[in-house]
Amino acid sequence: MLVARAPVRISFGGGGTDLPAYYDRYGGMVVSAAINKYFYTIISPGSADEGIQLISSDYHTFYRHDPAKPLFWDGELSLPRAILHHFGIERGYSIFLASEVPPGTGLGSSGSVAVALVHALSALTHPLSKHEVAELACAIEIEKMGMPVGKQDQYGAAFGGLNVLHFERDGVEVEPLDLKPSVLTQLEKSLLLFFTGTARDSASILSHQKQASAQSKGQVVEALHAIKALAVDVRACLEAGDLDAFGELLHAAWQHKKKLAPNVTSSDIDRYYTLAREAGAVGGKITGAGGGGFLMLYCPPVCQSQVTKILEGEGLVRMDFRFDFQGATTVLDTLIRHHLYA
Repeated sequence: MLVARAPVRISFGGGGTDLPAYYDRYGGMVVSAAINKYFYTIISPGSADEGIQLISSDYHTFYRHDPAKPLFWDGELSLPRAILHHFGIERGYSIFLASEVPPGTGLGSSGSVAVALVHALSALTHPLSKHEVAELACAIEIEKMGMPVGKQDQYGAAFGGLNVLHFERDGVEVEPLDLKPSVLTQLEKSLLLFFTGTARDSASILSHQKQASAQSKGQVVEALHAIKALAVDVRACLEAGDLDAFGELLHAAWQHKKKLAPNVTSSDIDRYYTLAREAGAVGGKITGAGGGGFLMLYCPPVCQSQVTKILEGEGLVRMDFRFDFQGATTVLDTLIRHHLYA
């Protein structure tokens, strides 16, 4: 058996500037952190005569590939099927996929899926560096499958930790944030995540943003310019240890983010956010592209019980978390030693 995992992420600033339609022209920058909620890939050996079997706990579905037929990646479980196709693996394994968070909740789960499976399959064939894992996961999602996604999720999942990600036409640079241990501890204690109870399809939001960026539509591009500038300030505040100013920047960035597409927010989300701010949260945002998923807040610990009481009264559910510093990793690798080389 081989067990690999990759973390999901939260973004502190710059989200949206990691889309090629924007960074190819202007350069992108995202400040993000991996958290200890993981996507798992479990690979078990089967007979060399048997096809690949894929089981998804999150989507409650099962797929079996007949090795006598071509492997396509249309329909259910298209992303893992596209990754299997890239590696040329069509028989001999059963693969179980499961996540600690629901899909479509703005924590970069599709990027974590791709990274965890790429990492696991590369362990069976040719081990890849974290940068190679991230870039291959991006290539499969963006180029092979034509998905309207950026690159921050894959790099966040592959590297782990708190990073500044720089996106340019010729590549991605990963630069760890330089935080004092006391600031890191206080930041972790001051961030809250609340599940709104609704997942969302980010494709429509990101497609709108991609098209608007490609066509240089004024409001969207100007909002992305402002979001990138705020990401520079976010980094400066974090590295200076000015966390209250960081919280205010989250609030400012959320106001710009709502200009990126018509369905980034909703009346319910706006109400939750207003209630949280009135109860003591300094700033926050909906994670990911928007439209649902998790509400992330920067809130001083003294106000957290009141914010939690109010939002849970609205039906939201708080999810505790810590930062992750491992990134994509192999948890168990007995399949490599016993199945391939026995």
